[in-house]
Amino acid sequence: MESKTPKDSLTTLTDMVLPGETNPLDNLFGGELLARMDRASSIAAQRHSRRIVVTASVNHVVFSKAIPVGSVVTIQAKVSRVFNSSMEIYLDVWIEDRASGESTKVNEAIYTFVAVDKTGKPVKISQIVPETDLEKERYEGALRRKQLSLVLSGRMKPSEATELKALFE
Repeated sequence: MESKTPKDSLTTLTDMVLPGETNPLDNLFGGELLARMDRASSIAAQRHSRRIVVTASVNHVVFSKAIPVGSVVTIQAKVSRVFNSSMEIYLDVWIEDRASGESTKVNEAIYTFVAVDKTGKPVKISQIVPETDLEKERYEGALRRKQLSLVLSGRMKPSEATELKALFE
């Protein structure tokens, strides 16, 4: 299949945090951020695959800083690696200081999506070719993360997780 570069799937969503989306401390609910990240990553996955996509897993979420009411939040989602029908999507979340316009990274996450046909059957999709150092780092790490997930779920024997074993040898 034809390869694409990760920039083909870059999705950026920008929105403001409203009072009805916050907890008693006036910070964005974690679940609200998860939903926004799910939407951004689904768009990135759909753009890459040009297929219907479904969320397979939320693999990793880091809530590094609270996001206060009134914040301008930008979520950047990009396909970091494609396997057969699944894609790992890496997300970076930024908030913008209203006075200075300076952006600060506050959260990150990794989601997995599967491309499917109209009956819900997984379909093979094209690979990506990482270009930047960060894209290459995330691409390489994706295979280790996938193997770890498969081992933990019992779908892969630890002895078969070659990328994970290489970390300890």
